[in-house]
Amino acid sequence: MNRKVSIAPMMDCTDRHERYFLRLISKNVLLYTEMIVSEAIDRGDKKKLLSFNIKEKPVSLQLGGSSPKLLANASKLGEEFGYDEINLNLGCPSKKVQKNKFGACLIKEPNLVADCLTEMQAKTKLPVTVKTRIGYDNVEDYENLYNFINTLKSTGVKTFIVHARKAVLGNFTPKQNLNIPPLKYEMVYKLKKDFNNLEIIINGGITSTDQIKNHLIKTDGVMIGRSAYHSPYLLADIEKDIFNNQNILSRQEVIEQLVPYVKEEIKKGTRMNQIMRHTLGLFHGQTGSSFWKRYLSENMCVRDADVKKIDHIMDKVKSAPKMHQVGQID
Repeated sequence: MNRKVSIAPMMDCTDRHERYFLRLISKNVLLYTEMIVSEAIDRGDKKKLLSFNIKEKPVSLQLGGSSPKLLANASKLGEEFGYDEINLNLGCPSKKVQKNKFGACLIKEPNLVADCLTEMQAKTKLPVTVKTRIGYDNVEDYENLYNFINTLKSTGVKTFIVHARKAVLGNFTPKQNLNIPPLKYEMVYKLKKDFNNLEIIINGGITSTDQIKNHLIKTDGVMIGRSAYHSPYLLADIEKDIFNNQNILSRQEVIEQLVPYVKEEIKKGTRMNQIMRHTLGLFHGQTGSSFWKRYLSENMCVRDADVKKIDHIMDKVKSAPKMHQVGQID
């Protein structure tokens, strides 16, 4: 599994449509699902929750939960559905997640987490990995982080993705937790030194290929999040600069290849905006990008089933990236 660069699991962002779109830009980055709760998988529509397009691969399934049995069963299902990795979320700080006893609050309970990981690995042959933070509330000393990783390591887990911020439980919103706690990259670098036999992936505030290259000197991989969502064509730079792949689709070609997917999904009952909302940032930083965003915003929420109307809009979307024409789209 190549984890040199991966795209972080992001709620309401990294759904199957976003992953299909990103895979058109990058063939090499590892993609993650949104966090899917093991209890929801146990009780809900498994096909709806877990199905994905094979063209998205490689894809990691991120799970949330604290029941060893439910997480183990979800891991087994993840393998059956064709995922390439199972990841346990120990970093989400939202109040709802805490209330249900999963995410970052589990850093307080290393032995329970170890039990979960042991059961998960017993039910799947896929690699089981962990995404965590460096600490929580007032507990962010390196000794505590070291002991936490050491406990989880004893289960046989070899890959740890570490968001280099602590989680503030209860007082901060998820958005505040992504911005206010300071980044402490040195703690992640030290983890790699002390656990040289583990794969340590760094996450948090990384926005450019230069930063990725610098982090790769001291860690095994880099995970990026919001910067890739708001400016998805950053993945083209990653393909060129990190993976030495010069065979990249242009922004125009990405849209052209996405159009058939959109039309096929609409036939299945998917709404256009469920897909196209992920493409708003495709022309970020380009002349005329505001016209692209405006046109999508005004047209992608069409709700009727008029195929001719949808075809007309998608034909216009296909031509929209020719930036000198964008302002004249009707």
